[in-house]
Amino acid sequence: MISKNEYVKKILQQILDSIRAIEKLSDKSGDLNLIKRELLKIIGFFMVLVKKLGTEDFQSNELLELKSKVESYLQNYYFIQEIDTMSPLYSDDSDRIKNMRLKILESFEDKKLIDKLKNLVEKL
Repeated sequence: MISKNEYVKKILQQILDSIRAIEKLSDKSGDLNLIKRELLKIIGFFMVLVKKLGTEDFQSNELLELKSKVESYLQNYYFIQEIDTMSPLYSDDSDRIKNMRLKILESFEDKKLIDKLKNLVEKL
């Protein structure tokens, strides 16, 4: 049976894998769909984390801090609608794709969320 910390670590690793996938894209036609798919995965994992970290089982200060950062991200950033609007018009415009990709990656830097994710993966 998997421990609670291992469970959280696997979720965090999947989030980081999706962020890396977005980082590695080359801003070509079709990348907006890939960005959207990875972003939807991340949002889904964030929602799971918020729900799981809200239980009494996960009361460490670091996990509660992560929960706060993730809740802030979910409340302040939502790029899916912008991607949906942008896709039909600019799906072949590499500069706009790059700008969107960089804005999404920058959003993970807010409140040092990405650093917290990486740090917890190493610790758990």
